[in-house]
Amino acid sequence: MNEETETTGLRERKKQRTRQALSDAAIALFLERGFDQVSVAEVAAAAEVSKPTLFRYFPAKEDLALHRIADHQGEAARVVRGRAPGQSPLAALRAHFHARLDARDPITGLCDVPAVLAFRDMLYSTPSLQSRLVRYADEDERALAAALSETGGADEVTARLAAAQIIAVHHVLAHENWRRLAAGRITDDVLRAAHADAGRAYDLLGAGFTAQGL
Repeated sequence: MNEETETTGLRERKKQRTRQALSDAAIALFLERGFDQVSVAEVAAAAEVSKPTLFRYFPAKEDLALHRIADHQGEAARVVRGRAPGQSPLAALRAHFHARLDARDPITGLCDVPAVLAFRDMLYSTPSLQSRLVRYADEDERALAAALSETGGADEVTARLAAAQIIAVHHVLAHENWRRLAAGRITDDVLRAAHADAGRAYDLLGAGFTAQGL
């Protein structure tokens, strides 16, 4: 590694640490007082940076909250592109979702850590965050449709229809898991039902997708 590459890497890691620190400070305030009751100026003050500096990392207040799930953007498309030789896109996505359930990944709704439940409560109860999540879902659909079209051989319309259904299924499954946990159940009790729901959902998807080669 040359000196220039090492310097660039250090700079990028510093930026990532700063982004994480800003997001963590913001989420702590949001969970304590409510998303709409906290201003960007208060977040900047808590993180000991200026507002212009904060906006260089996060263009909008909603981005501060959703940074925690940003690494899942485009995940379904990445799974399709990275699937094993001979494995269908739907089989790869199915296996990945079950694996995420076993890992208690918060993105599946199956995580009963109090801070995670509080974060999801905030997402589902804040209209502006809900709107941003819809935008995220739209971006995920487009990315997945492109992956299905490029690697699965589906035509553009079929790929878009399939992607919309898959992303919607993931959302419904995650919301149902979160609803069970919010009602007071614990992850270990919900896991079996979560796997059963995911299996049924992918069976329903498979019934229509197999004919399309997905």
